[in-house]
Amino acid sequence: MIRALTVRQPWAAAITYADKRVENRVWPTSHRGPILIHSSATVDQTARRHAPLAAVVRGLQLDLKAVVAVARITGCHEDDGECTPWSMAGHFHWSLDSVTALPLPVPWGGAQRLWTPPAELLETVRMQLDDDTAANLADEREWRGQR
Repeated sequence: MIRALTVRQPWAAAITYADKRVENRVWPTSHRGPILIHSSATVDQTARRHAPLAAVVRGLQLDLKAVVAVARITGCHEDDGECTPWSMAGHFHWSLDSVTALPLPVPWGGAQRLWTPPAELLETVRMQLDDDTAANLADEREWRGQR
């Protein structure tokens, strides 16, 4: 089943446009598979302290309250030190791959934790993906919200 994850900006932009392939959460997930990367309504004001982030967001419009990318969760592990420059100590590290930016952000309200996107949102996102990308992430039943 396709899920969605709301991430504050500029972290959503780092996932979408840079090499941030770990999402830091204080809770683990057993979900493996496709997710929509949704940017929240708020900006993380403390993020500017993270040096690699400055280069990523310079010149980018940070879309808020919108699905900005699709990806796959491939794993989740407890903090094991810095597994990537984007990892945060004391958090669970969710491994992401197959990240694809959407050509146009899809405005939508989000939710906390992993949430189930409605069929209407899935169809709008699916229309922006080429067939290979969509098939790599999920089968057609999942895109129609039927799984």
